[in-house]
Formats: sequence, structure tokens, C-alpha cells
Amino acid sequence: MSQKSKETQMQILGMTCAACSTRIEKGLNKLQGVEKANVNLALENASVTYNPDEVSPGEIEKKVQSLGYEVVKEKAEFLITGMTCAACSSRIEKVLNKLDGINKATVNLALETGTVEYNPSRLTPSDIIARIEKAGYGATVKVEKNEGAEDFRQKELEKQKGKFAFSLILTIPLLWAMVSHFSFTSFIYLPDMLMNPWVQMALATPVQFFIGWQFYRGAYKALKNKSANMDVLVALGTSAAYFYSIYLSIASIGSGAHMVEQYFEASAVIITLIILGKLFEVRAKGRSSEAIKKLMGLQAKTALVVRDGKEMEVPLEEVLVGDILSVKPGEKIPVDGEILEGQSAVDESMLTGESIPVDKQIGDTVYGSTINKNGFLKMKATKIGRETALAQIIRIVEQAQGSKAPIQRLADKISGIFVPIVVGIAILTFLVWYFIVDPGNFAGALVNLIAVLVIACPCALGLATPTSIMAGSGRSAELGILFKGGEHLEQTHRITTVVLDKTGTVTNGKPVLTDVLLVNQGEEEEILRLVGTAEKQSEHPLAQAMVDGIKEKGIELGETTTFEAIPGYGIEAVINERKVVVGTRKLMKKHDIDLTDAESTIQALESDGKTAMMVAVDGDYKGIIAVADTIKETSAAAIKRLKDMGLEVVMMTGDNQRTAQAIADLAGVDRVIAEVLPEQKAEEIKKLQAEGKKVAMVGDGINDAPALVTADIGMAIGTGTDVAMEAADITLMRGDLNSIADAIMMSKKTIKNIKQNLFWAFAYNTIGIPIAALGFLAPWVAGAAMAFSSVSVVLNALRLQKIKL
Repeated sequence: MSQKSKETQMQILGMTCAACSTRIEKGLNKLQGVEKANVNLALENASVTYNPDEVSPGEIEKKVQSLGYEVVKEKAEFLITGMTCAACSSRIEKVLNKLDGINKATVNLALETGTVEYNPSRLTPSDIIARIEKAGYGATVKVEKNEGAEDFRQKELEKQKGKFAFSLILTIPLLWAMVSHFSFTSFIYLPDMLMNPWVQMALATPVQFFIGWQFYRGAYKALKNKSANMDVLVALGTSAAYFYSIYLSIASIGSGAHMVEQYFEASAVIITLIILGKLFEVRAKGRSSEAIKKLMGLQAKTALVVRDGKEMEVPLEEVLVGDILSVKPGEKIPVDGEILEGQSAVDESMLTGESIPVDKQIGDTVYGSTINKNGFLKMKATKIGRETALAQIIRIVEQAQGSKAPIQRLADKISGIFVPIVVGIAILTFLVWYFIVDPGNFAGALVNLIAVLVIACPCALGLATPTSIMAGSGRSAELGILFKGGEHLEQTHRITTVVLDKTGTVTNGKPVLTDVLLVNQGEEEEILRLVGTAEKQSEHPLAQAMVDGIKEKGIELGETTTFEAIPGYGIEAVINERKVVVGTRKLMKKHDIDLTDAESTIQALESDGKTAMMVAVDGDYKGIIAVADTIKETSAAAIKRLKDMGLEVVMMTGDNQRTAQAIADLAGVDRVIAEVLPEQKAEEIKKLQAEGKKVAMVGDGINDAPALVTADIGMAIGTGTDVAMEAADITLMRGDLNSIADAIMMSKKTIKNIKQNLFWAFAYNTIGIPIAALGFLAPWVAGAAMAFSSVSVVLNALRLQKIKL
């Protein structure tokens, strides 16, 4: 992927099977400027990485439309303030029409409104408002016409219900006539009218050409683009039955036959059953994206904003960065922000999965959609819209559900050649029956041809992987585990070695000052003032511990002249012309400071699991300041769980060997890699990989980012830094190491589910096609089996949503 690369997503309507998604994918990948395209049949969307210098999102959408499919659009209407003349409305139009994701924008000066048609996968109304405001005008959402991604699946469900009801009403009389044919059902009353071939044709024709038109349309588009899909099979099979029945009806004129052999009921029943299958499939697909709906449902709808000294309730979309918000007890916090006044316990379970509320006070960060439990808060909005933590979680889950796992490539390859092979088998079946098995029996040979065409459908094959990925990643999100892509969900179960960062991962990451051992204790206040002043510039947890401990002693801190943090070593600073150095043995050695007399004390502190930081001022050794970090309550149990799963657990830290070993002993870690500089962490991961191990790196800090990227799977603790989370493949929203085992278990269960789906999809066709070719399967039974094969695959995938770990 080049630096210029961008990614766009779009919702696509009209796909019926794996052959459709494969065709769109191939078509997009051939487009000049498109670097990679993934099309997800279950989610009905496409994710495309492209070079904006060579191709635009509009051209990508046109390509999808040229292949015979529809791209979902949404419309929103805005009230626009600040326009004074036609130049204003023209300017806003130009600005909006240049915005990536907007298909068409029109602004009406007289009505002071703007109507925007946009791609909901790339933009929200908040983004459009922000662009209008950047141009110097005001905007609010007037009406959001949910004509797109929000309810397209519900519309599809209602459409399929209507089609099925209409088709069923016309098909029941034909089914009645068919059932009464059998000798063991001859007692069933059958009106003479239903035995009339022209009445049967009148009932079958609307089903064939009105309800079944979608199959003809889909087949035409597929063949036009030199491809074949499920629609081709259904259109061929039902048309053969329908038109052969018309031929028989015409041939019977004047014959005096009371009851002519007909196959109208076969074509009508097949179409009705396939529509019923589609109805179930759409409903099941809707359930498979429940995780996204639940997350979106957590968002607050309005916010109490303080403007011009007055509190006013505004829609969430109108909250701006920098707004002051009031949040009452029991209310949802609207957006991400910083507390300015008040303190409260905040329920963050929707983000972390932890049920215990977190105490918050002035200066703390709060997140949108979490619940303020018991105190009044005044906060400043710092992140809105797509920048909030919840929006980013939703985006990660959407990306995971929309991405393609490597295991799906096999199914995609097969589905690409599946339909032509099936048509060939069907023709061969007809010829064998007509010329060899039952010579001259055109009707019998045709029935078997129809059965082969109808039983073979690549739908189940196409849905096998994406529905499992959707359900698995959705359930994982509910458990506080965010997989960034289907490929990571698939790869995680292969992990053999888990490497844990120490500070903030195994430990709480909140060390406390424990010992101040100086050469001259009479200098304690002055030395601590210098150390505190120097360390307050650092963001390292050990530095913060020292600063907090020094402040608690009532010592006032000053200002530094110069400051430099040396990762893995310590810090150097100049304060009031005095050179202060605080850090490791390596740092002291670098400054030629002799630690011979202090070595035994340092070793004793380190053996107790404390981190000893040596202090030198103006080149003279002054003493030791020790801090200790406690391991998390759940770390030992979580590490034992990982070892019980047969995984090797390694702890890696920049801390010294003795301190690291003391923590490792408490946590139950057998192997320790200590005194590793940040830039060396990635090298240590490579060494483990060179031993043939599949390595997961778990960390929380900026210094872990290179190792997270290098590892086979990078897992970032969600309580850590944004940089670590950006670099990782999986974000563990809870700070609990049990989430590592949970992530691996979810991966194993999802892969098992995918393999089950693929097995049944392959087995279904492997068994079904020969049975149909041998003449043991009536076409209407084949239609029913084909329709419900897809539903069974989706329902099996949905079992993942009920998993308890």
C-alpha cells in the first residue's frame, strides 16, 4: 500500500450468491488505480483501497453499477445559516461536491436549505456540517431521510415478505394439483379446474415472470459481464420446466386427454421456496450484524450544551469540539471530553466490559456513551462524531466484519468456476438420460436437468466464511476484544508464544515511590526537589510515581532549563545550572559515575521487585530512589490459564533482570527477557519467530509499537496509548490479561465454525448434485434444499453470538 492510498467503503444491493461478490471483486481489482478490493456477501458491502491520483470513489461506484449492482446512497437535508447571496449558495455547493463521499449536493438560497446525497460508509451528517462550518456558514440537520444503509435490509425483508406471500397464493393450487397425483393421496379432492393446463399456466406465469423477474435480471447482468451466478441456474432450471409445460399444453390441444403431464408446479414451487429461503437469509443476515446495532444504540441522542451562559439541549450531531457540556447523574456522557467541574463514578462497561464504575475527577477523560452514575459533571468536548472512542470501536468492528479471512479465498476460487461446471453437469445429465438411461424420454431427462441446476447453488459457499467472521468479531466486541480484520481473527488461533510487556500489562502500570536512600540524608529535600522537577517532564509511569511521591512529601517543584528523556536509560536535565541525571546503571556508566559502593543496595532492592533509579547531580553520585509496581490482581490467574492452554508465556521489559524476575515469579512467568531497549523489542520478537514460533505481543505503550507490528499478532491493552492500539491487530479493551485467552478462544471457535460451514457447503453440493443427476430428486425438493442450505449456514454462524467464555 502506497502512502497516497485511501480506503473507501460502499453498501451494495443486488448480490445473490458468492459468484456475484467474486465478480464485483474481480471487476474492481482490474480497475486502474484500485490496489485491493474486498467484497463481503454477508454484509453486502465492498471495501476498496485505491490511489486517488488514478481513480476516484465515484468511478469505483460507477464500475459496480456497470457490473449490474446498486450502490446504497443516503440523503440528508440541512438548514444553512449565514448565506447572503447566490455566491454563498454556489460556494457551499462547490465545497460539498468536492468532499469525498458526496455524490450530489444542491443548496437552495431562498429556502436556506441544502440537500446532500452521500455515501453513508464514508460520511456522516456531522462531517457534512463540519465542512459547511469550515466554509464560514452555520448548519443543522433538518431531516435525515434514512433511505440508505440504515434500513435497506429492513426494506429488503419487507419486499421479500410481499413477494413470498404473492407467490405462495398462486403456488398453493399448483401444489394441491401435484400432491393429489400420487396414488396414496388420491383421496384428496381436486377441482377439475385445477387440472386444466391453461389454468395452471395462468397461475404459474405471474410467479415465473413477475416474482422470478429478479432471477432473469440477475442472470442477464451476469452473462452480460461474461460470468454466471445462482440467478443463471434458477432462471435456466425454472424456464426449462415452464416452457416445456407450455409445449406439452399446446401439443395436447385436440388430443382429448383429461389430464396432461405438466411441470408448471415445479417452476412455481422452486421460485416460491427460493424466495422463502431469501426471506430467512435476509432476516438471519440482519441478526448477524447485531453487534454493530447494539454499539450504535449506545450513543446518546442529545446533549446539554452551555452556550452564552445558558443550558440548551441540542441533537448530538450539533455538539462541537470545545463546547462545554453538563451531564446529570444517570445520564449518558454525550461525547469524549475532559472533566472541568465535579466528580463521579462512571460506568464504562460498554467500552471495557468491566462492571465496576470508575471514579472520575477534574482533569480526567470521559468517553461518549458511558454512564455518569452519581455526580454532576461539567465537561469540555474534545472528540465528536467519528473521532469518539465508541465511533472508533464501531469502525474497527465494521472493518473486521467487512474484511476477508484467508480461508475464504478457497471458497471464492471455487465459486468463480462453480456455475459453468454445474451447467455442464446438467447438460451431460440430460444427454445421458435421454440417449442412454431412458432413451427418447425427453420429459424425464429434462426433470433431472432441472433438479441438477436447482440443487447446485453457490450461496452457502459464499456465506460460509463472512457470516462466521461477522458473528465472531461481533461477539468478541461485546467481550471487549476488538479484532481489526478477519485475517487477524483467523490467525490468532495459531499463536504458540505470548510475549507480555511488564509495565501496564502484567503490572498495574501505576508504581509508587517506596525508598529514598541517599549518600547524605541531610540533602533529601534538595535532591528530591531536583529529581521531581526533572522527572515531571517525563510521561514514563516510573517518573510519574517519583513525582507523585515527592509532591506528597510537600516539596515544591521548580522549572527545568533543558530536559531530555533517553528511552530505556532515564532522563537528563539542567535545573538552575545544575546537571541532574536520573536512571539506570547504563546511564550512570555513560556519565562515568562509580556505583561500586551502591551495588549491594541496588541488588537488594531489585530482588524485592523494586526498580532502583540512581541519581547524580553535577557528576556526583547522590543516591537511589526506588519505586515498585504491583502486578494486577488477575495477572497470575490469566497467565496460568494461558499456560494451561499449552502456550509459552514470556515477559519482556526494559527493567533490570532482578526486578523483572521478581515480578515474573509473582505472576508465574517462566521466561524473562529483561533490560531490552524499546528499539530492541522488535528484534527480540524476530528471534522468537526465527525459532519457528507464532508470536503474540501484548503491550500498552508507545515503546511497544514496533514489537506489536513485528509480531504475528499484536495485542494492545485498551487502557494504554493510542499509538499502541493503532499499531496492534487486536485491542483488548479491558486491562485484564484474561482477554488474551478469550481472544485466542474466540479465534479457535470462529475458525471451527467456518470449517463446519465450508464442510457442509461443499458436502451439500458434493452429495446433492449426484443424487439429482441419478434421478432421485424432484425439482421442487431440490429447490427447497437449495434455499435452506444458505439459511442453515447462517444459523450455524449465529451460534457464535451466544458463546460464553
